[in-house]
Amino acid sequence: MEKIEPFGEGFVVALAPEFVLVVGLFTLMIVPNLGDAKFRIPLTQIRIPWFFGGSRAKFESDPRLPGLFATSFLTVAFVLATMSFVNGMNRTQIASGDNVMLQVDEFSRMFELIFYGALALASAASVNRMPATTRADRTASGLYNNRRQVDFYILLMTTGLGMSVVALAQDLFLLFIGLELASFSTYVLVSFMKETKEGTEAGMKYFIVGSVASGVGLYGLSLLYLWAGSLQFSALEVAFAANGMESLPLIALGMLLVGFGFKVSAAPFHFAAPDAYAGATAPVAGVLATASKAMGILGLLRVLLAVASPEATDGAAVWLVALGVLSVVTMTWGNIAALGSTNPKRMLAYSSVAHAGYMMAAITAIGALNWEDGHVNLSNDAALVVVTALIFHLTVLVCFKLGAFLVLSLLESEKGGHTLESLGGLAKRDPFLAVAMFVFMMSLAGVPPLSGFVSKLLVIMGIVKVALLDVTVNSDLSFADIHWVWYLALAMVINSAISVFYYLRVGLVMYFNDPEEGREGPLPAGRPVRLAILACLVTTVFFGVGAGQLIALCESAANALVGAW
Repeated sequence: MEKIEPFGEGFVVALAPEFVLVVGLFTLMIVPNLGDAKFRIPLTQIRIPWFFGGSRAKFESDPRLPGLFATSFLTVAFVLATMSFVNGMNRTQIASGDNVMLQVDEFSRMFELIFYGALALASAASVNRMPATTRADRTASGLYNNRRQVDFYILLMTTGLGMSVVALAQDLFLLFIGLELASFSTYVLVSFMKETKEGTEAGMKYFIVGSVASGVGLYGLSLLYLWAGSLQFSALEVAFAANGMESLPLIALGMLLVGFGFKVSAAPFHFAAPDAYAGATAPVAGVLATASKAMGILGLLRVLLAVASPEATDGAAVWLVALGVLSVVTMTWGNIAALGSTNPKRMLAYSSVAHAGYMMAAITAIGALNWEDGHVNLSNDAALVVVTALIFHLTVLVCFKLGAFLVLSLLESEKGGHTLESLGGLAKRDPFLAVAMFVFMMSLAGVPPLSGFVSKLLVIMGIVKVALLDVTVNSDLSFADIHWVWYLALAMVINSAISVFYYLRVGLVMYFNDPEEGREGPLPAGRPVRLAILACLVTTVFFGVGAGQLIALCESAANALVGAW
């Protein structure tokens, strides 16, 4: 393990993807404003070039330029993070004195791949979907639309920067700063289409509920600091191992669970999610359903497992029981609500709530492992299986969940996508989009051989392995001795079966219903968004039939977390 000081040797190399995002932010702020403006020196007639303002050349005045810049920088950051795995990871800690602030390893890099991949696809899909005007349009409305191009993509890249901090953070306060940096950016992105009633309402609800959840989480953070005297993960882990069952840290963990529960859209903190997804543009809603959810799960893994893992007792810790109940309520509530939804974006929002329940069940199973001396190795093996399944699920979720939202973004360009009827006749209007949407729905439902089936199967098998751990060790096949987390796997199977109905309903509408009146023709063209949909489609299928390589990457990422326990 390499340990470096901030701005020391190797600092830039270790944080290369993050520095790419910083350079991208400055590029977005500077390049679109370049012109031939000159500044006159007071009391003279001498004019010197100022460059900011004035008449702009064709290149920097192109309204598509911010989107192309943002997509390029996010893609470069994704490639740099990928190269870390190709070249072999060297775990690097960035410390200030004795305090480790950031850590670069396989676990953090894998989550960065999830964040950068989702944001790059959303950025590419928005290039032709955001309102823009020609360079010759000098009206107030035209200038306003073009100015918004820069604002939108700056917010996207700021979201990526905040998510990177969450992935790398080894201090709870620093993690919270990254969480809020990403959250405030997404609040604005949700309400970015403020000329629509839905966008304004969604932004206000999401901001108010998110602010309350963040405030509760921050209060829990302060209680933890009051109790332990430090917010370093290593220091908190020692404190929990010694006195983790005291009331103060348990109350603090409960408050932190509120903050992270909002980010993953867990019941009962999910009430703003359906409105946020419905009011935001489809690419932004896709980011909320994938990258933002992965950020919340990452926070739960860091706090509840690495910091507050249960002691070797016959029962589970208090927070573990609460999380298990919360997971069942979340997955059931999400699927039942999706059954009655007629808005595709709301249906996908409730589907995301259900998926949050599945992932929380996996986290519960990891925490439920028995840590007695004779079981340590088996426990670590079981934990490795579940964490690998969880990371794999979050990774492939970007493919089919974000892909479904990108299909809806093309329907939004003709003022559709807000009702199931707007998907009617899509197979006739655009066969490629219909096939892609059907594949995404089947993957969400967990139909083999797609990646959604593999991810759900891995999670269920991991939970079952945890439930049978004691039976395996003791060679006792008594059903009464199976751990209670087995019921979480059963609940996941039942809820997956329920979800098939509303996913198949989308295919039924696309292939057997007629198009809405006035929408019989082909959909608007958009090469970037179609390329993004094609990338999602290919990876959805490929990671189902050839998942081995990705599972190996996820296993190395999981080992970086589990091996540190």
